Amino acid sequence: MQYNEKILDHFRNPRNIGEIEDADVVGEMGNPEDGDLVYIYLKINKDKDIIEEISFQTFGCGAAIATSSMVTVMAKGKTLDEALKITKQDVAKELGGLSPQKMHCSNLASDALHIAIKKYRKMQEK
Repeated sequence: MQYNEKILDHFRNPRNIGEIEDADVVGEMGNPEDGDLVYIYLKINKDKDIIEEISFQTFGCGAAIATSSMVTVMAKGKTLDEALKITKQDVAKELGGLSPQKMHCSNLASDALHIAIKKYRKMQEK
């Protein structure tokens, strides 16, 4: 599998990696039996609905790590509504393209982000 330089950079030097101990919410996506599992941690400015801090933990292939890193870069500082608009195609484009067999990896990261936001909103309704 040949990765471009941007994917390799986000794989070798992932941004926003690790757990946020006091995260407001965590989104989880993947299947440990398949080998790819993504956790997205969010700290949200409750007054402005803005993602102030975001990080990830990903267990999987290089593309899964790179897409998770890129999702955090793309979502940080965005409102929750803006972050919900980040698609797997957006992530792949920002990384300079992913092979068709690796597109599922970008699904995991963007889906985990969307799950975290929806979970947070549900918690706020209570």
